[in-house]
Amino acid sequence: MTDTPFEMGPIRPVDEADSLLIRTTRGCPWNRCSFCTLYKKIKFSLRSVADIKQDILAARDYFNGHPFETCFLQDGDSFVMGTKDLISVLEFLKKAFPSLTRISSYGRAQTMAKKSLADMKAIRAAGLNKLYCGMESGSARVLKNVKKGITPESIIRSAHMAKEAGMDMTPFIILGLGGKELTKDHAIETARVLNEISPDDIRLLTIGVKSDSDLGRQMAAGRFTLPSEADIIQEQRLLLENLSGIESHYANHHSVDLLLEVRGQLPEDKARLLAILDRFLGLDPKDQINFTLGRRLGYYQRLSDMDNWLTYDFVERQAQKIRAGGESFEAIFHRLRIQVI
Repeated sequence: MTDTPFEMGPIRPVDEADSLLIRTTRGCPWNRCSFCTLYKKIKFSLRSVADIKQDILAARDYFNGHPFETCFLQDGDSFVMGTKDLISVLEFLKKAFPSLTRISSYGRAQTMAKKSLADMKAIRAAGLNKLYCGMESGSARVLKNVKKGITPESIIRSAHMAKEAGMDMTPFIILGLGGKELTKDHAIETARVLNEISPDDIRLLTIGVKSDSDLGRQMAAGRFTLPSEADIIQEQRLLLENLSGIESHYANHHSVDLLLEVRGQLPEDKARLLAILDRFLGLDPKDQINFTLGRRLGYYQRLSDMDNWLTYDFVERQAQKIRAGGESFEAIFHRLRIQVI
């Protein structure tokens, strides 16, 4: 929530940083994923069409005619709205903000599966032309373990329907979500599903397990083993290596990701992206720790930043203090990741 005269939810995709935010639902209709705590204290509810329209007018007045080009519909899944209601909101939104060229929303595969293709085409015609999907993994085993409530097959079906309706699609993948136990399955099966759906964009996120999540309790009980930073980069390399036949923009784009420079257009940039991952994996263990610590503390943005010996030396002194203190680097890295999610 903010002090604006209209409701705002707690989250939006990184790509929607400059977008108008309009809240159509509160919380997540599923809200059982073992890794997520975002909506645990929010009871899911649909907002009335009248309240949403009132907020649209309030936003128009508040922003004083700002020519927004993009709008994101919050919170977890606008497709849970009835098709007629969602279309009514979209048409009203475009009249209030005629400069909009893109309207986007999260959408769960299981929710969209309840819509017909005709429904999806009508929603697209009304203005919702970009879909964000919290796919997380293409592995049936990983999806089951984290209680995602979807299957690889449902992801593929809903993605094909969205694309047939003319919507752009961006799935999110959580690196490390399978733990050390399922890292290979997570990477290879996720690549398989991405190859099947050929999304417009692929967005990578790095796992951070909060202690009050179900996955955090599994980790404390020894049922989930958190991969190291190097393990996660190796997993990403396996995933990227197995992507083929698709034209997608691929990006590590969130501050939780270690190698933000791994971003580019597939297939033409694939070799360059693999080379960045290989450069990190080819560092000796001391330099891997130096870069990871420097990146997590905000001193590095790219691998080439290590070439500045003054910065490298400063980070190395911080590393020496940690070694003297006895805490594991991986525990510190994980704690720093959690702080930005």
